[in-house]
Amino acid sequence: MVLSDNNVPRRAIGSWKRKYDITEDYFKTWSNNMAYILGFIAADGVIQKENQCVSISQKENYILEDIKQELNTNQPLYRNKKTGVYMLNINSKVIKDDLMNIHGIMPCKSFNIEFPLVPEEYLHHFVRGYFDGDGYVKYETYTVSFVGGSYNFMNSLNQVLQNHNLPADLLNQNKHYRVILTGRKPIQLFSKWIYKDKDIYLHRKYEEFQKESLSLDQLKDRKLKRTQAAVKQRKQNFLKEYMKNKCIAKTCSILEIKEPTFKSWLKNDNQFKKDYERIHSL
Repeated sequence: MVLSDNNVPRRAIGSWKRKYDITEDYFKTWSNNMAYILGFIAADGVIQKENQCVSISQKENYILEDIKQELNTNQPLYRNKKTGVYMLNINSKVIKDDLMNIHGIMPCKSFNIEFPLVPEEYLHHFVRGYFDGDGYVKYETYTVSFVGGSYNFMNSLNQVLQNHNLPADLLNQNKHYRVILTGRKPIQLFSKWIYKDKDIYLHRKYEEFQKESLSLDQLKDRKLKRTQAAVKQRKQNFLKEYMKNKCIAKTCSILEIKEPTFKSWLKNDNQFKKDYERIHSL
């Protein structure tokens, strides 16, 4: 063919009639921001099965504007009048194919997504993107958590955090899984890692970590073991002691467990909640 003989790149099917511009090969090359956006899509994106559209939604429109700028697209945002949530629709067959074929992010991904092969130098940017899309932080309880439906993805995420000396735990909560990180110093170490060389990020989550008044050097390591077996044993000890006195405050005091930790167990561990409610009703 004349085009191929003269090394003229061929445009993707449908790109000639595209209404909005976009950098179609964006997800072919790793960068800090590409890793972040990939993580954001892995958490909060929707790969349409019926068409060539990738959708991202968020209640803060500025984060979608940052992503738009990075993708060099003039695609407008749409706002759901009922929920107030903004949506960015990325219409590109090339981008959709690259997300699926290079990075393994498929339509209907909630329960079968695998953790992508992310180069180590970009890993914290990917985790920050996933955290901004589907993560939670509350300084008052010293808790960071992620929620997902895919065991393989969440187990890999748990291993990534542990490999970076972050004492995370993976919890099975019936239809979904939760990776949880607790402790005043651990969540600040997590913050220091994911926000290193940051560019795009959700301000409200970043600001939650900034509530810490002490430096990392001033924060103490946790004395308690954070292995799953150790946490499970602490929960069992709580239930046994609570069965004796039926007082949350007294049980926490005897076992040196903070009440926010007990509340976190109730929220994040369905089996513990059932056992506690059964004892409470006796």
